[in-house]
Amino acid sequence: MMTTPQQRETVVKLVEEAVSAGARRSPACQVVGINVRTLQRWHPQGEQQVRVDQRSFAQRPEPANKLSETERQELLEVCNQPEYASLPPSQIVPKLADAGCYIASESTIYRTLKAHNQLHHQGHTKAPQAKRQPVTHTATAPNQVWTWDVTWLPSTVTGRFFYLYLVEDLYSRYGVVWEVHERESGELAAELLEKAVWREKLHGKDKPVLHNDNGSIMKAQTLRAKLDELGLNQSFSRPRVSDDNAYVESFFRTLKYAPTWPAKGFATLEEAREWVQQFMQWYNHGHPHSKIRFVTPAQRHHGEDKAIIAKRVDVYAAAKAKPPSAGRAIPGTGRPLLPSPSTPTNQCGKK
Repeated sequence: MMTTPQQRETVVKLVEEAVSAGARRSPACQVVGINVRTLQRWHPQGEQQVRVDQRSFAQRPEPANKLSETERQELLEVCNQPEYASLPPSQIVPKLADAGCYIASESTIYRTLKAHNQLHHQGHTKAPQAKRQPVTHTATAPNQVWTWDVTWLPSTVTGRFFYLYLVEDLYSRYGVVWEVHERESGELAAELLEKAVWREKLHGKDKPVLHNDNGSIMKAQTLRAKLDELGLNQSFSRPRVSDDNAYVESFFRTLKYAPTWPAKGFATLEEAREWVQQFMQWYNHGHPHSKIRFVTPAQRHHGEDKAIIAKRVDVYAAAKAKPPSAGRAIPGTGRPLLPSPSTPTNQCGKK
């Protein structure tokens, strides 16, 4: 912490007064919150004046790869393109890397957008908060742990709801199977989970742990009998702990805050089923998930994520190996951010 000359003089004076009164120097320094070495550095023996903190006068060289003002303006131009305008920097960087391009690091983009008042929390949801890590089941591959639940979908008639049953894979966040019905039922849940086992071709293989909350249909005898038949081990949330089934609850939040979510409800069961089907197609195959390194759930579930991430690593490594003066290209334009005679205009530099 920076200290002013007046603060240093006050501290030195207090310590010297305590020493003159018979106190030892070290305990006196501890009382005012400094070390003896700090006192000696502030007021060396033989000097009359207290030394001024020199950190504010230090001359620090700028990083060689710092963006120029022109490059920052070009970076803003990229971020404001329709393809990237609604995305945060954490998604812009991997999306550019998938296209074989690297412009700047995620932190650099964040700083640039914030400096130009373009970094704000979007939507009508609360700002993200830190979440507690799970302490029970851990998945290191697909189909080791499933989470499932039922959520209500409002209709256009007050008091009438449709019910979305969903099974999600914990490792990949992949929607394994889902259905929309007009009622909650243990029989419908049993049929859903049997379809999940068949769809993932798990007969004769190790079955995943099935985690759920303590809802009535989760404890239905029909469902429990079907789980025994399928060989699925059921896991329950702790009583009165709402976030023990957080992954599928987080999915339901994503679903109900989607831009196409019908705020006035669904008119018919068929309309609800059609909307959910379209959403699941996007979620599984078109949604770069922030918790699985911005690949889609389907890519992670089917093992395609490793090649995608390896490609990104190569792009980042190539960008890091280039000199700071290398040009940076604007995606989709072919125009370099910083033209360089030795760098083709369709390549990107680094930050």
